[in-house]
Amino acid sequence: MAGDKKTLDFRNKYILAPMVRVGTLPMRLLALDYGADLVYTEEIIDFKIINAKRVENELLGTVDFLLSDETVVFRTCSKEKSKVVFQMGTADAQRSLLAAKKIENYVAAVDVNMGCPKEFSIKGGMGSALLKKPEKVQEILTTLVNNLSVPVTCKIRVLNDLQETLNLVKLIESTGVSAIAVHARTQHERPRHANRNDFIREIAKTVSIPVIANGGSKGLRSVKDIEQFCQDCGVTSAMIARAAQWNCSIFRKDGPLKISDVARDYIKYAVLYDSHYANTKYCVLQILREDMDMKEGQETLAVMSLEEICHVWGLDSFYKETMKTRRKRSHNLSISKENDDEPCIKQQKTEDGKTLVQMLIRYVKKDYPIGISPKMKLFEWITKKRLKPPHYLTVERPRDRCFHSVLTVGDTKYSTPYWEKSKQLAEQNAAVSCLLALGVHDGRKEGTGGDAKALAGKWQEMLNNDKDLRENVGIETLLTSGTESGKTHKNGNVMQEGESNGKDKKDITKTEVEKKEESFSNEDSCQIQNLSER
Repeated sequence: MAGDKKTLDFRNKYILAPMVRVGTLPMRLLALDYGADLVYTEEIIDFKIINAKRVENELLGTVDFLLSDETVVFRTCSKEKSKVVFQMGTADAQRSLLAAKKIENYVAAVDVNMGCPKEFSIKGGMGSALLKKPEKVQEILTTLVNNLSVPVTCKIRVLNDLQETLNLVKLIESTGVSAIAVHARTQHERPRHANRNDFIREIAKTVSIPVIANGGSKGLRSVKDIEQFCQDCGVTSAMIARAAQWNCSIFRKDGPLKISDVARDYIKYAVLYDSHYANTKYCVLQILREDMDMKEGQETLAVMSLEEICHVWGLDSFYKETMKTRRKRSHNLSISKENDDEPCIKQQKTEDGKTLVQMLIRYVKKDYPIGISPKMKLFEWITKKRLKPPHYLTVERPRDRCFHSVLTVGDTKYSTPYWEKSKQLAEQNAAVSCLLALGVHDGRKEGTGGDAKALAGKWQEMLNNDKDLRENVGIETLLTSGTESGKTHKNGNVMQEGESNGKDKKDITKTEVEKKEESFSNEDSCQIQNLSER
């Protein structure tokens, strides 16, 4: 591995520190625009990245690592590849290596968090809990250094005793790390406590690797302040956290910008890279920390979408143009995908004689307005048609406690090949598949769901070309149903969403669930497993 090792010089660098919720792609790119030399991601726990699936996001031009429910764990792009350091929370050497291997080709370096004082980190043996376990520190860092192609660093807090701190950093240096970032407060100290700059000076004298000073945000407002902080600590590199969170333009050599300009620049990146509105709102409010009396500040408190945030900040045209461009790109990608690799739809007869339709589609929560879901839309449609209520047969896989659901509407069953981390997500998947087959809008926001449109088009083509399929799934019968079907319900009542009659409810044994696992375990597969009720 030594011959293939990439290098990164950590000397003379001003760096965006790792910050939870703040250090996502929009803020990292903004910091680089303003002059930061390197940017650290927010801390990402090893388990999360291990369980995430890598996806080439052609629509955004990013590489995404996603959980089963499409939650973005880590999103990056080529613009930051040579400047981004992936910070990981871990307490285990082999697990940290497994996680780091998944992302090493997309980052400039990997950092191990050994300084976080938060309870959730400490209880998991991560963060500053590692400071009291030198053998574990040595094992984790040595394992990463010896097996990764990118540089490895770590970020620590100091111990109460200077000599103990120096002993620790000498051990860390012996593992072969490329740099060490030092937040010069102890595990129990907070920002109100003075940063122990003298500890950093002694550390810099003790080790030969670059030392990155951290913890001085209270007195930092400009590049000149950062320079002075470095001089006080006897180092050439500094890592900026809260001061950059409040005004990321602190990295500008020509001086910081107005808060309102920084907020708008950040919002633009958030829109371009489809940041969740809640996280965008949080970061904007952090930027406005001392200026919440601004008109925009008060209005930002009430926003519930990226579009509303853009409206508050006078970026309506930017938002509309970005969405227009994204819709066009999504359409072109859908056509390309349809030509090169047709959307996957499978259908077959189940043991009870019904037809099972399986579509390669997932429910992505952010694609829907707040309070709207496919299950709700399906329930409204069925209520309007006065049909028999939908029946969700949802099973749990013992191995990883993930769920899969098959939905029955009329004489047809609907599903997807995916297992999800919650029962609700699994049932939403089935509802999306059903609504696509029925040609009923599932409530998603305009400009989203390029794959859904492609699937709907393919399904319609299949129905047009196959008379037997049309008859088997009974689409036409369902679509033309009206009040007559209401006679099947006592007193004309329709049961609530997800409710089923007691006599329809079946217990799925562990053995039966395990029989279903093999067919559905591969998320990229389009195999169909018979999930008929027994």
